[in-house]
Amino acid sequence: MPTEILMPALSPTMEEGTLAKWLVQEGDAVSAGDLLAEIETDKATMEFEAVDEGTVGRILIPEGAEGVKVNSPIAVLLAEGESEADISSTAVAVETAPPESAAEAAPPAPASAAPELVASAPPAVPAASSEGNRVFASPLARRIAADRGIDLSQVKGSGPKGRIVKADVESAQALPAVPSAAPVPDTPGAEAIKAVFEDREFEEVSLDGMRKIIAARLGEAKQTIPHFYLRRDIKLDDLLMFRSQANKQLEARGVKLSVNDFIIKACALALQTVPEANAVWAGDRIIKLKPSDVAVAVAVEGGLFTPVLRDAHLKSLSTLSTEMKELAALARDRRLAPHQYQGGSFAISNLGMFGIKNFDAVINPPHGSILAVGAGEKMPVVNDDGELAVATVMSVTLSVDHRVIDGALGAEFLSAVKTNLENPIGMLA
Repeated sequence: MPTEILMPALSPTMEEGTLAKWLVQEGDAVSAGDLLAEIETDKATMEFEAVDEGTVGRILIPEGAEGVKVNSPIAVLLAEGESEADISSTAVAVETAPPESAAEAAPPAPASAAPELVASAPPAVPAASSEGNRVFASPLARRIAADRGIDLSQVKGSGPKGRIVKADVESAQALPAVPSAAPVPDTPGAEAIKAVFEDREFEEVSLDGMRKIIAARLGEAKQTIPHFYLRRDIKLDDLLMFRSQANKQLEARGVKLSVNDFIIKACALALQTVPEANAVWAGDRIIKLKPSDVAVAVAVEGGLFTPVLRDAHLKSLSTLSTEMKELAALARDRRLAPHQYQGGSFAISNLGMFGIKNFDAVINPPHGSILAVGAGEKMPVVNDDGELAVATVMSVTLSVDHRVIDGALGAEFLSAVKTNLENPIGMLA
């Protein structure tokens, strides 16, 4: 029986994508692992690999098609001995169906079901397991099942070869939902808001995939995460002097350290000094991480990414600097792979280069905290001798998820960050 090739979920937040380019043609023979197509997600453009071997019998979705729902058929693969005549009428119906029908066939996942940066998101392939108790399920279906406490062995799959897909898990019996503390008032619809400005000149801007995800995720984060904020002023004079000396020595190697590189290192070490703060919220439990995986916000056209520097506490400042530049370049080109922007327990958002003195950042779930970094400015201070002096001072604000980190623990962590930045040589010991 011909096998339908489905639109894969290439990231945890992907609900639909653009089929940017086919790398095969009808009639081509493919093997498992061969590249089939390039898919544009809300995060990046990624290559999609074949799961089975066979011959491409029919391409259902043309190049450049936008809004292709996850788990909807995009092509048909013929096994040995099969021909075009074996392609079922179902596949033909899918090919010619209007967008509404495709949407009914693969309803989008709720935003709450897909943390943006945590769960791994390899291409949707069957899980490898031993014969006998083999369970075929997409990564997205497995994650939703884990979130809802659903036993996949009790779920009947509707995908190719009985594979369990998102719709199967969503229709299965789930754990009872926790009622919200208070009803959320209805938000006026787009047409109602437009009517308010009908006598004014305006431009209507459609939302792309990234902006939709940002709106959904941060709206959810601000409503559901109990934020509180801790603020400290940090003197940067010793760091700036040390950075200047280090950059002179590193010039021959083509390395130039930024203040942000020191901030990344300081936070990574602070997570080791205060390991209780190196934690994330996991619904009904807290997960404490051992390595310091630090996410850093990078502004891109139309939104932002938060690539993750893994094991940042173990890396030198020059390595962190080089890696951060490489990840930022990939982010701006929307070429980050899932493992490069998922994970971490903590994030840094630095707006100091824009002259912002201080601000409150929104936590990116399931992170336990995020550090908002402002600009360093010269200002009068009282030195250790009680005398008035001038120092370069940077204001930082730590946004904390109170479910994960209590006030005293957050204060201890922020104090460790301050100590590291005000004593930069100590970070090299």
